[in-house]
Amino acid sequence: MQKVRIIKPNHHGMRKMTVTDFRVLTKRKPEKALIAKTTRSFGRDDQGQISTRHKGAGEKRKFRLISSLNNYIGERATVEHIEYDPNRSSFIVLVKLSSGEKTYLLAWEGVKQGDVLEAKDKTEIKPGNRMRLMSIPNGIAIFDVELQPGQGGKLVKSAGSQTMITAKEGNWVHIKMPSGELRRVNKNCFASIGQVSNSSHSLVRIGKAGRKRHMGIRPTVRGKAMHPDAHPHGGGEGNNPIGLKYPKTPWGKHASGVRTRKKNKYSAKMIIKRRKQ
Repeated sequence: MQKVRIIKPNHHGMRKMTVTDFRVLTKRKPEKALIAKTTRSFGRDDQGQISTRHKGAGEKRKFRLISSLNNYIGERATVEHIEYDPNRSSFIVLVKLSSGEKTYLLAWEGVKQGDVLEAKDKTEIKPGNRMRLMSIPNGIAIFDVELQPGQGGKLVKSAGSQTMITAKEGNWVHIKMPSGELRRVNKNCFASIGQVSNSSHSLVRIGKAGRKRHMGIRPTVRGKAMHPDAHPHGGGEGNNPIGLKYPKTPWGKHASGVRTRKKNKYSAKMIIKRRKQ
């Protein structure tokens, strides 16, 4: 398991601060051919008005083009480098295919330089290998799962996450998601064996406000600290409760404990058991 490093508290801002241990990385700069230009909106719409609060500034990021190994079925891929990606919580690996082409993939827990992997309809059960769900035994840890065949990985891609197959029924495979949700996925979809890398990501303590600003997250003010005209929770003398039956957004809508998924969403039929509220 990946560990975190405790920062020496040279001043109060660094007290109890922890960072991910990046000593496992083998390359600092990304591959130039696998970088795409992107522009960030900083939480504003085409009129320049704030459409998403608490977003803005932050360090510049280079967008890495991440691929799926099932785009190169039958080719052997060798891990050349383990790299950091500022756009995701997990690490990524730079692999060289047997054809000579290079591409980025999601890194898995325990990955090392020189590891050889492949994607086939059915192959060896080894971390990093990619195969169709119908060929993966029940109970094996998997990640980067497709929702539609040929679409590329959509599910279970954040740091430390994993899922597994619980049952197979006709053309469908039942997958238990990290949230506890049980859903059906087409048996011809691909998934990678193992667990997503950087499993200690959730243990990192930010430590100071400036670090949040570097991440592009602006300050968040409590509604109860505002004027009553600015927020439904505002007003009163001293430290008062919100004085409402349930928490609200600045626009009067429910703020917690309310399901936001559309009732008649087309993919609802794929969900066998909903996650716990």
